[in-house]
Amino acid sequence: MNPDYPRDDDGRVDVDTLLDELSLAEKAGQCAGTYVGELDEQLSVDDVEARIDSHHLGSVTPFGWAGSPHVDPHDAAEVANRLQRYAIEETRAGIPLLVPVDAVHGHAYVDHTTVFPQNLALAATFSPDLAERVGRVTAREARATGVTTNYGPTCDVARDPRWGRTFETFGESPTLVAEMAAAKARGLQGDALDTDETVAATAKHFPAYGGPLRGEDASPVEVSRTTFHRVFVPPFSRVLDEGVRSVMPCYNSIDGEPAHGSTRFLRGQLRAELGFDGVVASDWNGVEMLHADHQTAETSQRAVGDALTAGVDIGSVNGTRHAEAIVDLVDAGDLDEALLDEAVRRVLALKRDLGLFESPLVDTDRLDSVLRSEDHTDLAHEVARSGITLLENNGLLPLDGDEDILLTGPNADDRTAQVGGWSVLDPSEGVTLRAALADAAAVTYEPGVTHDGDEDIDAAVDAARDADVAVVALGEGWYLHEFGPSEMSRTETGRFPSRHHFELPRPQRDLLEAVHATGTPTVLVLSSGRPLPLPWAADTLSAVLFTPPSGTEGGRALADVLLGAEPGGALPISFARSAAHLPTHHDYVRHPCPIGAHEHPPSYDPLYAFGHGLSYADVAVTEATVSAETVDAGESVSVSVTVENRSDRTGDQVVQAYLRDEYASRAKPVRELCAFERVELDAGASTQVELSVEPDAMGVVGPDGERTVEPGEFTLSLGRSATDAEAVQRTFSVE
Repeated sequence: MNPDYPRDDDGRVDVDTLLDELSLAEKAGQCAGTYVGELDEQLSVDDVEARIDSHHLGSVTPFGWAGSPHVDPHDAAEVANRLQRYAIEETRAGIPLLVPVDAVHGHAYVDHTTVFPQNLALAATFSPDLAERVGRVTAREARATGVTTNYGPTCDVARDPRWGRTFETFGESPTLVAEMAAAKARGLQGDALDTDETVAATAKHFPAYGGPLRGEDASPVEVSRTTFHRVFVPPFSRVLDEGVRSVMPCYNSIDGEPAHGSTRFLRGQLRAELGFDGVVASDWNGVEMLHADHQTAETSQRAVGDALTAGVDIGSVNGTRHAEAIVDLVDAGDLDEALLDEAVRRVLALKRDLGLFESPLVDTDRLDSVLRSEDHTDLAHEVARSGITLLENNGLLPLDGDEDILLTGPNADDRTAQVGGWSVLDPSEGVTLRAALADAAAVTYEPGVTHDGDEDIDAAVDAARDADVAVVALGEGWYLHEFGPSEMSRTETGRFPSRHHFELPRPQRDLLEAVHATGTPTVLVLSSGRPLPLPWAADTLSAVLFTPPSGTEGGRALADVLLGAEPGGALPISFARSAAHLPTHHDYVRHPCPIGAHEHPPSYDPLYAFGHGLSYADVAVTEATVSAETVDAGESVSVSVTVENRSDRTGDQVVQAYLRDEYASRAKPVRELCAFERVELDAGASTQVELSVEPDAMGVVGPDGERTVEPGEFTLSLGRSATDAEAVQRTFSVE
């Protein structure tokens, strides 16, 4: 190891002095990253070592993404150590590497790890505490394999569920997304980065990835400036308040400016307005896309210059080309070297704060005790159970466990679909619904159909006739971005699932309808990355459960809920009735009905509302009082909510508060989620839940992003969903 880094009086690496000692090529290398595996080209560990040597690359993703062959945790850790040793011992400057990964829902691109439910399922828990604990475990398992930086949390607000990355988000509410993402960032980063249990978090994808036109991944974001500031920016602002150390721009253009090349968004909004002083790392190929796709840069070299000028510190994967372009641009006088120095200074400071100059290597002997420990899998089980949402129940659930059960459908026994995208294909770990249910009850299993094709519906129907109850597990499989890549997702491009197929395919619907037609009581278990319309099921079936991909412990959690454990989920995103009903979100902006409200179908008429989630218990919000009927602008309002369990069993409930500004200088949403609290109540118990309505929730957002609390009357609605909350209302005024 190289012990000769310059130090300040406190013994820490002196970043400014170290920066002064670097050559132009070495500085350029610190701003360039690469990968091991296959993306634009196949790169081995040997290839990467050669590029570290020749181009001084400062960031490598050798595992933790779909194209890497290194999925075994011991292999991954040894590769990380090997590359760190090479960077430190075999290069002149001896600077350790950043090792970023995509640990979106646990360290899921490495096998034998704890894979949590996808973020949309985590959001259904409405529990920042669970999100923080998930972040903590993710960081612990990732750092144990040599990871330094996680590409998460996801701060995108999902406004069009046709979008293939909906399941990566925390849903449609800026308030919920902000609190869940902030909690996950706290868990990832802990109190200090220089430990063996924390990683640097990356808030992504700044500033507005979640609103692509047509629901098409990376398409332009066409929103008003007010909506941009009201909906998309607040989660990033909230997560930056937690001290997140990295930000990733989105692929999209907004107002004609691709985020990766936008000085307005990166240096202006992110740094100057939001005060971020950490590292901006490009999304993969995001810099090259300025040339190849957005065509705002005439050459790849110009794209690198535009990105660095705009504020992108690290080109995450273009490696040698990125580094060479920086050197050539500076030499030609087309890029100010002072801008490069700013970027390198931020990169070196992050490496210092991660403790990499002192402890760049990991102890591989720790892996077996850290990965998938009992505490970790218990947490994954708890999160999965807490995120399962009961949409319909006419008394069929919970089952007694004495029934003869038919289990059918493509998601009944598919671990790959159960963990979902951003995960190892064919994971070694995990218990499917079939295995878990068979451990606790008498189960006959018939696949019925694949995700988008016939197998043997007749066999499932015959088995249903002999069963006491049928559980039909339908939905989507593994996918990324625009529902691919096809060779990994095992589906043809453009076939289900896709943004053009916003409902279950005919074979799955045929299976469900045929099983129900036998007269056997039927439970639908829908596992999908998006809220797919289910009008027939909602109108016909006795019970419907929903969960986005639920991780390695999801099968156990589903079996538990079917057999009596309390379903804990509340929808973080609305279910539309059809694609024609989109967009469908609870916080639409109020507007006129020119020929009369009686001639105008409801603007918000979802199949299932935001926040909806039934319980086996009877838990209800019964009363509420506000701390003051009149407050000054800038003051918060406390509300005390009475919650009662009127049943003979323990129950979970998410208490939700929605705010409406009765009159304002600008058109505002009819309601916005402003506070929430998850509670558990024993049978017959009641409790008081204290919620706080903050001034930001009352503010009027202008096109410049400023929030102003105006005098006037506000209505608080409290309950169990965006529509149920109308039952308990309280008002207060701002002077």
